[in-house]
Amino acid sequence: MNDNSLNYCVMEVSSHSLELKRTFGLSFKVGIFTNLTQDHLDFHKNMENYFKAKLKIFDKCEYGVINVDDEYGKKALKLVSNKILTFGIENAADVMAKNISINESGTNFILCYNGIEKEINIHLPGKFNVYNALGCAAAGIALGLSFDVIKDGLESLANVPGRSEKILSKRGYTVVIDYAHTPDGIINILKSAREYTRGRLVIVFGCGGDRDKTKRPIMGEAAGELADFCVVTSDNPRSEDPHGIIKDILPGVEKTKCPYIVIEDRKQAIKYAMDNGNKGDVIVIAGKGHETYQILKDKTIHFDEREIVNDFLKEELQ
Repeated sequence: MNDNSLNYCVMEVSSHSLELKRTFGLSFKVGIFTNLTQDHLDFHKNMENYFKAKLKIFDKCEYGVINVDDEYGKKALKLVSNKILTFGIENAADVMAKNISINESGTNFILCYNGIEKEINIHLPGKFNVYNALGCAAAGIALGLSFDVIKDGLESLANVPGRSEKILSKRGYTVVIDYAHTPDGIINILKSAREYTRGRLVIVFGCGGDRDKTKRPIMGEAAGELADFCVVTSDNPRSEDPHGIIKDILPGVEKTKCPYIVIEDRKQAIKYAMDNGNKGDVIVIAGKGHETYQILKDKTIHFDEREIVNDFLKEELQ
């Protein structure tokens, strides 16, 4: 990037990389704290350690951009000494959104900062994407970008591969491929999809192996609470038995009384959901998103859910 004279780099810095000093020697103009929800406890052991690891980003930044609607964001605000820009929807913040309207094709809202208001239309549906847009807008403001440039940037993004990525069926149902692999991620994508679901909301999901086991029943409960039907399947089982992982998920689903089916083979689980899709239904395939592989015990196989969905849709037309 440096050799090609690029002036800007936007990168995700994980809590693992901060804890393991993978970004040692790098400095950032702006660091954004969006939220903190349960994940990676196989590595961090508890939420307090996870939070402390996340906070290390601000040791490397000039500006801190923090979501003050998130409880950990509020805590971070009291602990960091950077130049700060806050963002939020519910609580008073420097950068805010109001008059939010969500539909199948995207989200409309008014972006507010320092007495300036600008209408924004993003192509991604869901309140969580408004938060992401606010964080990006605040980073742009910290970098000295104009409101017009920020608006153009937000509105020019057509989609993010594997994030709320919609594929429409000729039969009238919609498939949404999303990377959601945490309880919070499941809640966000299902709440977003519910906004434009006219029939049933169905979720196909599993949990990764060799990762935080405590989130499995919580993910099951989140799915069961918000979906009309759950197809519980495998994700990236890695060295674990897929059946054992599913067994960990089911108590959460069963707690909600939501109807469900277990289909261990992920491709067959997707096929089942699509075969039973009706006009107005939304089928959320959660967990792998942009990934083009599946990690099994003894090998990694090609597994691109966009390809799989499109192949099944072609079969429907035959």
